[in-house]
Parts: sequence; C-alpha cells; structure tokens
Amino acid sequence: MTEHHIPKRLMTLAYTASIPLMAGYALWLYAMGDYRDLLIPTFMTLLLMSALLMHIGQGVKSYLPRIILLCATYSVVLGAFYYQPQVSPIWLGLPITAAFLLLPLWAALLINIAVGPLWWMLPSVASAPPAIIVGYAALTLLLALPRWEHARRRALLRATDPNDSDCNAYHIDTLKERLHSEFQRAAMLNQQLAVLVLHLPQLDMAEEQFGHRAQSALLGALCGEVNSRCRDHDVLGRADSATFWLVLPDTSESGALLVRERLQRALSQRVLVETGQLEARIAACLPSRTEYFEHYVKRLEARGAALANV
Repeated sequence: MTEHHIPKRLMTLAYTASIPLMAGYALWLYAMGDYRDLLIPTFMTLLLMSALLMHIGQGVKSYLPRIILLCATYSVVLGAFYYQPQVSPIWLGLPITAAFLLLPLWAALLINIAVGPLWWMLPSVASAPPAIIVGYAALTLLLALPRWEHARRRALLRATDPNDSDCNAYHIDTLKERLHSEFQRAAMLNQQLAVLVLHLPQLDMAEEQFGHRAQSALLGALCGEVNSRCRDHDVLGRADSATFWLVLPDTSESGALLVRERLQRALSQRVLVETGQLEARIAACLPSRTEYFEHYVKRLEARGAALANV
C-alpha cells in the first residue's frame, strides 16, 4: 500500500494527451526551422506511445509508463534549455510538478533536490535572477506539503481501536464514513467499487485460549499482508470482533477476485506459534448501480455474518 495511486482513467488521459502535445512541439520546432532540436521531442513522442500501450496492456508494472512520461518531460525541458538559451526559467516548474504527480512523495522530493543544482549548470538558468532559486524551492515545498498532510492525516486515522494498536485498521465508524465517500464518488464518476469481507475465525478463540498477544499476532499478520499486497488508497477496517472490510476503490469484480485470491493464498501460508496456520474466509461484495448505501452496508454485514457461521 505504498504505491502512489492515480486513477487509471486519469493516467490514460495523461498519456493520451501527452502524445499530441509532444508531437505538436516537434512540429512547431520543424516549422520554426530548429531542425537540430527535433531529435528529442520526436524520440519522446515514440516513447510516449509505448508508455500508453504499456499502460493499457496487462502484466506491466504501473510505474514503468510513469517513469517514461517523467523522463520525457525532463528530457524535453532539458533540451529546450540547452538548445534555446532564451527559454524562460519558468518552465522549470513543469518537471517539478510532473515528479510530484507521478511519483511517491519521498521519490519526488529526492529527485527535485538532487536535480536542482544541475539545472543551474545550464547557461539559460545560470543567468536567471536569484529569485528563480527561491521560486524553485517554494514550488517544491508547496507541492510536497499537501501530500505530506494527507499522509499525516491517514496516519492519525489508522489504528483508532485502542484494543488493536498493532493493526492498521479503521474503526467501524470511520470505516463506514470512508466507505460512504467512496460509494458516492463511484456513483458520481461512474466508477467501480468493490469490498472484500474478511473473517478470521481464530481471532476470538486466540484471545480466550492464548491471550491478547496471540490475538495481536493474528491482527498483525492480516494487516501486514494487506499492506504489502494492496494499494495505498485501499482501506482496511474492522467491522466487528473478527470481521474486516477491505474497501477497493475503482476495482471491478474480476480485480476484487484477484485480490481475494492473493490474500487467501498469502494468509494461508502464515503459520503462527499459538494458533498454527492462519485461517481466513474472504468474500467479494460489489454494489449494484441502483443500490442505496444503507442497503449495501446491510449486505456487507450479512455477508460477514454468513462467513462467521460457515
């Protein structure tokens, strides 16, 4: 859950729009007679086409086309500064913004800090007034602060159940609020939404027979597997004593079933000292297009009760 998430449709739009923009820039250079500058944008247009195909295709890591798009942005801006000294330094904001949009916070900060001094080795940037340096640092901080604040708030919301401090799961009230917001967003944007209902039948028995330490080990195993196999914006919450909801925004039924299969396999391979092999019952539950939120929550609760009675 550490991957910086951007909706797939938005990324598809970004890759699609970047191709005509890059091709248009190459055509503009051709029309202006800057033939030596054509190589970089022309080559980057081909790379962006491959990035779009990688994004649409299956079995390709999502960060690969993002890296291509980011490299294309840096290469074009770098080429513009190198071949055209009269270019305004204000275009430095383009790669800075692209880094924060396409990369996790720490990676974007690292790249902008590392690349920052290199920009001033270019003649057009070196001759710029000192205010450009202040603007570069200010823009970096302004783009980093919202992402940092979002991460801080998520950390405050996690582990809200005082009895389960070892598990990064939302409390039921906070969970329903998050689910409601995702439910409304999916309805407004015509996106898909899926929820996995997870039941750990050993959880209550572990505390009764082996104490709170064994229960915490079970919770830690569940949350550890969810954290390592799910996206950053997926939400895990505790519905009752031994039942959890894993909210999967922008996820189809087939995607939810794949996540269920991965979690089922990973959890079944966890063996704890007190309880032995971890047992988990997982079911996928998707809302219908015409369903009200309250009815959907009741279906989730009924599904959890059914898993508990298996």
